[in-house]
Amino acid sequence: MASTRPSVAPLPYWVRGDTNAFFGFGVNVLVNVLTLTGLCLAVVNLPEGEVFGTILPALGIALVAGNIYYTYLARRLARRENRSDVTALPYGPSVPHMFIVIFVIMLPIYLRTQDPVRAWEAGLAWAFIIGVIVLIGAFVGPYIRRYAPRAALLGTLAGISITFISMNPAGQMWRLAWVALPVFALLLIGLLTDVKLPFNFPIGLAALLLGTAIGWAGGAMSVPDVTAAARDIAIAVPSFKIDLLLAGLADMAPLLATAIPLGVYNFTEGMTNVESAATAGDNYNLRSVLLADGAGAVVGAALGSPFPPAVYVGHPGWKAAGGRSGYSMATGVVIAVLCFLGMFGLLGAIFPTAAIVPILLYIGLLIGAQAFQATPRAHAAAVVAALIPNIAAWATGQIDNALAAAGTTAAAVGDEALNGAGVVYDGLLVLGQGAILAGLVLGAVVVFIIDKRFVRAAIFAGSGALLSFVGLIHGERIEWNANGQVALGYLFVAAICAVFALGRPDPREPDPDEDDGSEVREAWTSTEPTSSPR
Repeated sequence: MASTRPSVAPLPYWVRGDTNAFFGFGVNVLVNVLTLTGLCLAVVNLPEGEVFGTILPALGIALVAGNIYYTYLARRLARRENRSDVTALPYGPSVPHMFIVIFVIMLPIYLRTQDPVRAWEAGLAWAFIIGVIVLIGAFVGPYIRRYAPRAALLGTLAGISITFISMNPAGQMWRLAWVALPVFALLLIGLLTDVKLPFNFPIGLAALLLGTAIGWAGGAMSVPDVTAAARDIAIAVPSFKIDLLLAGLADMAPLLATAIPLGVYNFTEGMTNVESAATAGDNYNLRSVLLADGAGAVVGAALGSPFPPAVYVGHPGWKAAGGRSGYSMATGVVIAVLCFLGMFGLLGAIFPTAAIVPILLYIGLLIGAQAFQATPRAHAAAVVAALIPNIAAWATGQIDNALAAAGTTAAAVGDEALNGAGVVYDGLLVLGQGAILAGLVLGAVVVFIIDKRFVRAAIFAGSGALLSFVGLIHGERIEWNANGQVALGYLFVAAICAVFALGRPDPREPDPDEDDGSEVREAWTSTEPTSSPR
């Protein structure tokens, strides 16, 4: 008797689009690892032996394990749905956290003690706590995702992408625009159109080689720097650093003020990234993703890395580039090998930064566009509302860095002087605290008001009041009555929505003729996207 089971198409481990996605995403992770290496050496003054011999190999273990796991999830999803176009989630060191752990956790301890190892211990404890919170979030996040509107989820993700992912690379690009802009143009042509290079040459590799050639020809690079970096190459094998971790955990109380909100940030960002992947056609199990992220941070900290890894913004971009499951595993393995060999100093001397960072701006374009394209047209205002807290957080960070370079602080200058110069620092600081959660709450309130679902709007506004009161959003630290004035404001919003909810059915079902972004989602989920070279 013939079997009635549907036939399952063979699932390749590598397709041509994986090559494009590998060079794009691999360069993305490469830039981030180069950045965190420089921060460890130049800011905290950690010894080169510890950075190249312990921290990078520990990070390499977390990255290779995580990317192999996400490759497995992608292939499992592809088999379950009998599809060959499933794209693995991108995974690497969390960009916001690498700056926070250096400047907020490790640097103050180093400046106070002049002991980089003490600072390192605190960083490990902080990363461990982050991982534990994300593991807890794996059991909470799915419920938040179920009830939060798509415009709020994608809007706050777009805020992160436009500010923290795109703006710094854009600034670096225009410092050497003659190197970066040709690279950016080549990426746009190859990834946003159906134009292919001769012999289907990978566009990501072509862009990197073009920028590197221009940089070297124009004198932006130095042969002596390459020679000096080559002498630092050495094989390093990771090992557990439980003693350092326990030493840091012995004084963990001061770390909780930043670890708790940033742990919440991590699992909320993971939730929005999973929603972004679902919008592009790949519906992953959120709990599986968050458990992996939390475990990666815990294991990395035990091995000596203070940099928590996470699922990255940008899944739709790598999907549009043709990436499937192979690019993720290849990225993890290659980056891990480079970590084990101590190659990052050499790579930083060979490749101009301006030739590498345009890929990050491309990802910012894709995620920003997706937030508007994949949500109902009527919810555009909610997307903008969800963007705003991340813009505020980025702006206050830029102000703080500029004042620090001048040898002062916002507190020393004073709010009155800053306001007199047109810099509303105090308000932006409050708005940007806990930006991703704040954007989620604000975006959700706007969505439900637009849809006249006033009960749901009141619930989210009440949640904003509670989160503000304990400092998870709009507060500088976790404490009771962290920002009572903002909490009161959210309560007033909840009360107004509750009044309007009286006598109205809630929720109102959306109009079936309303533009809900389905055409865009169909374009994202197409098995033959025009910008996916194969």
